Amino acid sequence: MKTVYGPVPSWRLRRSLGIDVIAREKTCSFDCVYCQLGRTKNKTSKLQEFISVKRLEKDLSEVINKVKVDYITFSGMGEPTLASNLGQAIDVIRGLGNIPIAILTNSSLFSRKEVKKNLSKLDFIVAKLDVPNERLLREINRPVEGITFDRILDGIKTVRKEFNEKFALQIMFIDKNKGYASDLANLAREIRPDEVQIDTPLRYSPIKPLNSGEIRKIKSEFEGLNVITVYEAERPKVEVLDVDEYLRRRPEPWKK
Repeated sequence: MKTVYGPVPSWRLRRSLGIDVIAREKTCSFDCVYCQLGRTKNKTSKLQEFISVKRLEKDLSEVINKVKVDYITFSGMGEPTLASNLGQAIDVIRGLGNIPIAILTNSSLFSRKEVKKNLSKLDFIVAKLDVPNERLLREINRPVEGITFDRILDGIKTVRKEFNEKFALQIMFIDKNKGYASDLANLAREIRPDEVQIDTPLRYSPIKPLNSGEIRKIKSEFEGLNVITVYEAERPKVEVLDVDEYLRRRPEPWKK
């Protein structure tokens, strides 16, 4: 099992080489109903070291000169900000080249000082915000005990204010929250991200995706913001290094 996978043909990050600092069973502070990885086996908000930076450096050094990528991205088998050595991992990647470093995160731990310190080292933060209230947070994201909507929103606003590089807000729309697009758009205007990414689960998921017409209607609520949607964005062609490692973290697309 490797800590590096891809490259991923990402609609948000173009050619993205994935870095998995969890690298084992799904470990997350959320148990989202739509997650392509299925149910969260280890639901936690405790920061810990899952893999060593030495192992990451070895895995990455073996492939870094074999691929052409636009970003190196922390993602994988769970919430990457749970890794207590995330900052060290970023430093290791910096030492191996000049490729921009991004993270896909559920934003649940942004209020923590050590997490904010780690995030400050990145070039691009893609922060999730799927809901406008506590009730929907419990229904859709199903967070571990102690994580609340107000805490998440405050954390996002603080990180956005302090972060000087690119910051995107990612929103996953499904049937349960599609009627709250206006509320989420108003929150986005408060946060003022560089980009809003409107998504729906097109890859394998327990939840059926919204169609392109529904996503267009949702997009119209975000007038005045820089918006990209999963249906409109192009994906580059890539040659995956290890198909098995790729599919562990990126299941096949949803099929009707």
